[in-house]
Amino acid sequence: MESKKRFYSLLLLIFLLALSVSCGGGQNGASKEAEPQQTTGPVYTPTGDEGTVAGKVAFEGTPPANPKLNMDADAVCARKHTGTVTAEEVLVSDGKLQNVFVYIKDGLGNKSFAVPQQEVVLDQNGCMYVPHVLGIQRNQNLKVTTSDDTTHNIHPLPKKNLEWNVNQPPKADPIIRKFNQEEVMIPVKCNQHPWMKAYIGVLSHPFYAVTGKDGSFELKGVPPGEYTIGAWHEKYGEKTQKITVGAKESKTVDFTFKADEAPASPPLGAPLILPSLQSAGGHSEHGKH
Repeated sequence: MESKKRFYSLLLLIFLLALSVSCGGGQNGASKEAEPQQTTGPVYTPTGDEGTVAGKVAFEGTPPANPKLNMDADAVCARKHTGTVTAEEVLVSDGKLQNVFVYIKDGLGNKSFAVPQQEVVLDQNGCMYVPHVLGIQRNQNLKVTTSDDTTHNIHPLPKKNLEWNVNQPPKADPIIRKFNQEEVMIPVKCNQHPWMKAYIGVLSHPFYAVTGKDGSFELKGVPPGEYTIGAWHEKYGEKTQKITVGAKESKTVDFTFKADEAPASPPLGAPLILPSLQSAGGHSEHGKH
């Protein structure tokens, strides 16, 4: 009988240890960081020979209608809008595609780049993430703010970085987080408002941009070399081009996405929406399970 008790006690201890490892997390909104990604080269110092990569992203065909968003479940959200509100999946103006993440995908080798001290801001306004697509360097601060008088829940869903899930009540202090692994792209949702989505590209270098309404982008200060340029869109996936940038050269690279190229599978970041986990402290957080 005593041996059976010891056996079951050992099983319980193993279960609790496994649960602790799988569900990670921290106290007071702090998160346990993933293993840092290592770089092998010295921090790059500009030589004066750097070039520029610029271009536009076009769209061919009839853009699909963006889904209509029903915000009636939260009166605060609904009051901030007039008329019909639609998602930002495919924004096309004069044949140019907005919210495309353009970046150097390959070619920088083991070069390291200084981490900017300036924060990258992700705001919540009208129960929408602003901006919808953004870039950030590894270990650079992401500052999440709210301009709404309702509680939000910020929940990135990375594959390489740590997953976190934090509530942010009205007028709460900004949430500061970092990602220490390269990852393109990380979808972000809000458990309180399932229509809210954003996408974050995390890179080890500063050569990225998000296309505006005119579909344009510009990567400045690019060291001379041979590169693969990636252009990622949440619905149409990623296209790449190989280019060579000479000393002080201004290179033009254009991309075109087509309406009939939409992938058959759901776009990245269309996860099952789960209810938020609220604690007495007004926030929730968990790691990957």
